[in-house]
Amino acid sequence: MDTTSKLSTPSFNEALKFWFKLGWISFGGTAGHIAIMHEHLVEQKKWISHHKFLHALNHCMILPGPEAQQLAIYTGWLMHGKRGGIAAGMLFVLPSMFILLGLSILYVLYGNIPWVTAMFNGLKPAVIAIILLAMFKIARKSLHTPVHYLLAAIAFIGIFFLHLPFLSIIAGTLIFALVAHWAWPSLLPTGSEIAEEEPSPATRSNFQLKPFLQLLGAGIVLWLLPFLLFCLLGDFSFWKSLGLFFTQTAFVTIGGSYTVLPYVAQFTVTKLNWLTRLQMLDGFALAETTPGPLIIVLSFVGFMAGYNHFGGSLWMGTIGLLATTYFTFLPCFLLIFAGAPLIEKTQGHPAIAGALGLVTAAVVGVILNLTLYLGKDVLLPQGLGISHPDWWAAAWVIISLILLQRYRTNILFLVGLSILFGLLHHLLL
Repeated sequence: MDTTSKLSTPSFNEALKFWFKLGWISFGGTAGHIAIMHEHLVEQKKWISHHKFLHALNHCMILPGPEAQQLAIYTGWLMHGKRGGIAAGMLFVLPSMFILLGLSILYVLYGNIPWVTAMFNGLKPAVIAIILLAMFKIARKSLHTPVHYLLAAIAFIGIFFLHLPFLSIIAGTLIFALVAHWAWPSLLPTGSEIAEEEPSPATRSNFQLKPFLQLLGAGIVLWLLPFLLFCLLGDFSFWKSLGLFFTQTAFVTIGGSYTVLPYVAQFTVTKLNWLTRLQMLDGFALAETTPGPLIIVLSFVGFMAGYNHFGGSLWMGTIGLLATTYFTFLPCFLLIFAGAPLIEKTQGHPAIAGALGLVTAAVVGVILNLTLYLGKDVLLPQGLGISHPDWWAAAWVIISLILLQRYRTNILFLVGLSILFGLLHHLLL
């Protein structure tokens, strides 16, 4: 049982060293990121209690933004206030951003070389397997009652067959949770009781309107400043669309990166024409090879948007990547700093715990849609029907699933195997 008397508060420099290290070693997806933070913050250093860590994690699922990065900001804020949250959030993202920038440049320069194409052809089935496994894990943890299964099925039908917007599905789920709370409270499973603890130093003060408005004003200024730069770059309408779109995605990333990626993939490919479906899959593959949150794949989308829109300009692609990263992650900091004091007071609230569970259940159906959407071009290449699948790709999806699930293969090791598979397939067949 956690006791606050056993906890210690690190110095800012000591915490800074950990956040810097985390940015470079945070492979393995959201689960891996959370495991590393829990092992260091809770088990080894005892900087944060187990109950408070779980409370922060649960509520980072409902706050818009990628869970692991939100959790880094949240825990940094718990220990050292706003400067701790800023340091934790930035150091968690910047390494993966710079690595992905380098990989994106190499991709557009050498991606059409046959052996490079073969490498990506090997990676794509593995990416499908990774997404499938993520769906299975989320389903296992979130589908506990018939209501959960029903919501997952409705979400899938809505987005796959009826083409309902992702925002409508999330909004509908939250409305259902609200109505169920008042009309049929027994439908909402409640979260486990969480032990009462002493508040952390950052949470002892009550919510105040003036600091909140000051923070809101600062956020608006920080959001508007890049648009002044875009006025100098030319084609303001493109940069405005990019800024508004990725700001919007930041506010609808509820329950982890996989909740918003189907929306981004379909909208940027079919509506905005910033990149192709296969390029989107390649972006997933590149993002899996970098540390940091999977949502960093949006930075690749921004790079390809700038690169393609401006006729193959690496400079504009780089600006697109930087702008996308900025607009995607800026709201995460603002939401944590503005919302965390209020969220801390909801600790153990059964209605909120139940609503969180329903949102996560709906996400399962959304991720299944993402798998089918991206898997279409991998398993049914060149528009061929279901009677002419790519059996080699299908086989590698199954092998990848077995390696990940049965043998707990490290994702980076699977990436290496998939590259080798793609090269051998290219050379021998």
